Amino acid sequence: MKITDHIKNAKDKTLFSFEIIPPVKGHQIQQLYDNIDPLMEFKPPFIDVTTSREEYVYIDRDGLLDKKLTRMRPGTVGICASIKHKYNVDTVPHVLCGGFTREETEYLLVDCHYLGIDNIMALRGDAMKDEKYFQPTKGGHTYAVDLVKQVHELNCGNYLHETVDSDNCANFCIGVAGYPEKHLEAPSLQSDLKRLKEKVDAGADYVVTQMFFDNQKYFEFVEAAKKMGITIPIIPGIKPIAVKRHLQLLPQVFRIDLPQDLIDAVDDCKSNKDVRKVGVEWAIQQSKELKAAGVPVLHYYSMGKSDNIKAIAEQIF
Repeated sequence: MKITDHIKNAKDKTLFSFEIIPPVKGHQIQQLYDNIDPLMEFKPPFIDVTTSREEYVYIDRDGLLDKKLTRMRPGTVGICASIKHKYNVDTVPHVLCGGFTREETEYLLVDCHYLGIDNIMALRGDAMKDEKYFQPTKGGHTYAVDLVKQVHELNCGNYLHETVDSDNCANFCIGVAGYPEKHLEAPSLQSDLKRLKEKVDAGADYVVTQMFFDNQKYFEFVEAAKKMGITIPIIPGIKPIAVKRHLQLLPQVFRIDLPQDLIDAVDDCKSNKDVRKVGVEWAIQQSKELKAAGVPVLHYYSMGKSDNIKAIAEQIF
């Protein structure tokens, strides 16, 4: 079922969803199941599975370093299919511009269609670790809006090199990212909203926001988006702080602001166990306010751990 249909069928009830990352190569999927199992009691209608782009590794060959391209966390589509059939829940694979040609993207989408996966999250992706700025893959898309257009065209039966007349065309529900505090590369929030409107006009069906820790940022973002003519659902993304290092890491990586009350509370913690409790409590208060405001879904970034997400969900759902 499409994410937008899940939202409509909920009849203004706030839904619960979360996001996971594939395991590193060599690890079993059972680790994912162990973290998903405790969250299924809250009846998530869908689960997102991230996609990691390629990265360079250096292999020592007789004293010489050989530079090779690899993916440390492959298997997104396979994991989505496995979770879908194990738990009877919709899954949302993240589809990236970075690291994929247009043809590879088409093959991935065809696989998703065969597997009965009805939703995808269309993202540009980050720059590679050794790049200062995002560089498009040769033969791939530069911007997420172009990826959205490709998915929309495929929904219409228009493949890259042919048009297929079929009664069984793909019909993907397309999610895109939104940034309450603007994308780190955007010159202003207004220009970032224009880019979001372009994605919506190209065929996006819903938005999931980057993490934020001040709900007012989300409310202002939604209002600004409405003024821009964006009327599709905007789902807030929530990440509970878990370690003290997040105070420096999250603003550095995501260019977001942390409320001073949260900073002070984390600074007062004696251990990361205490930080985790603070993160849970802060996310509970965020979630309660957002739910009271009638958000369609509360989407949690679990990053492979479920104990703190479960503690939050027990108080909200």
